[in-house]
Amino acid sequence: MTNYYDIDDILADEELVSVMFQKAVNGVAIDPSSETDSVESGSKVELPFWLAKELHLRQVAVMGLPACFNQRTRLEIQADAAFVDLRSRSQYFYEFGCKIAPLVGDRTIGSWLLSTFKSRYKEVLTKAHTAVFAASSKYLTLLSKEETKMYEAAQSSMTAFKKWRIGGPRFQKASFLGRKRKSSE
Repeated sequence: MTNYYDIDDILADEELVSVMFQKAVNGVAIDPSSETDSVESGSKVELPFWLAKELHLRQVAVMGLPACFNQRTRLEIQADAAFVDLRSRSQYFYEFGCKIAPLVGDRTIGSWLLSTFKSRYKEVLTKAHTAVFAASSKYLTLLSKEETKMYEAAQSSMTAFKKWRIGGPRFQKASFLGRKRKSSE
């Protein structure tokens, strides 16, 4: 179910999915150029995930596996996971994968998403913590929304750590304690 307050969750539900209708449906205008308001059995169309899911659950249509989870993508990720452009395949790669996995009948999607995330996780954090990559916008264009959030959080935490290490609040507190002792002597 979509989280009402989470815009990323809502946008992940807008990803397009290929569906094939199992039954003829009347009173539905999917193709605006069509003269009739019906869809024939066996028709293939692309629909937003939220609609495709409802049609699938009502056994009106069968969802196909989106291209972002096909064998070609899997082989590219196996070869070099860190530099595969997930954003162009699906901005919400992981969220969308978790939503569609139980519906398409491919039991390997869940474990594959986890291994993909693990293999990219280390690279994302390494680049976020390295000053050389701090301005690397080209790398950020390869990341899914979830990975971009993780990258930004890692950069923010590294900045806060460096600020603390250079002399944040801990030195101010220590100098305050030092002044107190001198005044009591």
